[in-house]
Amino acid sequence: MSHIHRKRDKNLGVLELVAIALGGMVGGGIFTVLGISVSMIGVYTPLAFIVGGALAFLAVYSYIKLAVFYKDEGATYSFFKRTFPNSSLAASLIAWWVIFGYISTLALYAYTFSSYAISAFTFADNEIIRKIVAGLIILIFTLVNIWSVKGMGKLEDIMVYTKLVILTIISFVLINNSNTTIPVLIQNNEELNIFSILLVASLTFVAFEGFQLVINAVNEMEKPEINIPKSIYISLFLAMLIYFILSYGAIISIPFDVIIQNEEYALASGAEKILGHWGTDLVILGALLATSSAISGTLFGASRQMSVIAKDGYSPQILSKRKNNIPYMAIIIMAVFSFLLILLGDLKVILEFSSVTFLLVSLLMAYANFKIYKKTSSSLFLTILAMFGLFLGMVLILYYEYTTQVEQLYFIASLYIVLTIGAFLYSFQRKK
Repeated sequence: MSHIHRKRDKNLGVLELVAIALGGMVGGGIFTVLGISVSMIGVYTPLAFIVGGALAFLAVYSYIKLAVFYKDEGATYSFFKRTFPNSSLAASLIAWWVIFGYISTLALYAYTFSSYAISAFTFADNEIIRKIVAGLIILIFTLVNIWSVKGMGKLEDIMVYTKLVILTIISFVLINNSNTTIPVLIQNNEELNIFSILLVASLTFVAFEGFQLVINAVNEMEKPEINIPKSIYISLFLAMLIYFILSYGAIISIPFDVIIQNEEYALASGAEKILGHWGTDLVILGALLATSSAISGTLFGASRQMSVIAKDGYSPQILSKRKNNIPYMAIIIMAVFSFLLILLGDLKVILEFSSVTFLLVSLLMAYANFKIYKKTSSSLFLTILAMFGLFLGMVLILYYEYTTQVEQLYFIASLYIVLTIGAFLYSFQRKK
């Protein structure tokens, strides 16, 4: 997601593309969802990441097939628009939904960044301070993205590979300091509830979001038909492995009540108990790097998509404005809206909104692939299985909302109503 601009001669290799995808995926994902996951399913958390990863593989299948077929950097939005060329409403809806999905993940990463940044202070649980710090980090990366694309790319490379090293160290240190074993935890835990595991896997779907950023770099790579599938599958497998090992290390070394009590910064609070001061610092550094690179990369990739959508007439024209080829208005508007979302919601509602949105958008991608599966030479079985799995994931989250926090469901529904009205108005105006 970083180096897209600085290498106009097509030399993005698999290594860089994997960095782009992992930079987006291993963002705030693990740091955000670990606490929530343990509070819901305890010892089965690592299993939920495997199931979530399998769901992401299904979603990725159609994305890759469409990406290789269309070779269009507009990714999600362009694929849908080109598969359903006669429906301006379809293009408009997916445009609005996907961009707001990115805005919500931006809010999620900033909120997580801020939770870890202040976790060592006495005001760690102060909501107002947490939201102010989240706003500040968005502001910093907004300025970085507007000022220099090249600097942003260099920074991104360093952040992505450093955070992977740190996450590996944290995982091994946690596993070495285990104070229990999985069989003991399973004995003390309630029976295996398949429904809950599937629900948590759906909720954590957002932790695998970010692979699409590889597709935005299609014009900067050699042999996209080989490099897109290769880099996305490798990075998805690595993300799944990292999440599994890290969550496994966390549950065998950190008492559940500590994770649940501090779910916004679960890893940091647990590390202090086991590893003392330096362990906490390492975890906090890992979290800050992970969320920073994800904030930066999401602003970079999504603002370009936002600018293309505006240029096509599906959103306010002002968003297409560029200076030195940087879509500065789209970057600013994204930053403003993600901060508004932070002010309005809390971690859980932002997480749920993000996951529902990316499940929905991935479902629509699978449907687009289903429509032209012969042209993309896709397996009909895998495409239908993906549609079923993604639909099930969405239904599970909405059902969970309905039965546990109905007011959050209203909040998510009202956001969708506003987005759908906006999309409808712009597609109608464009028809005229």
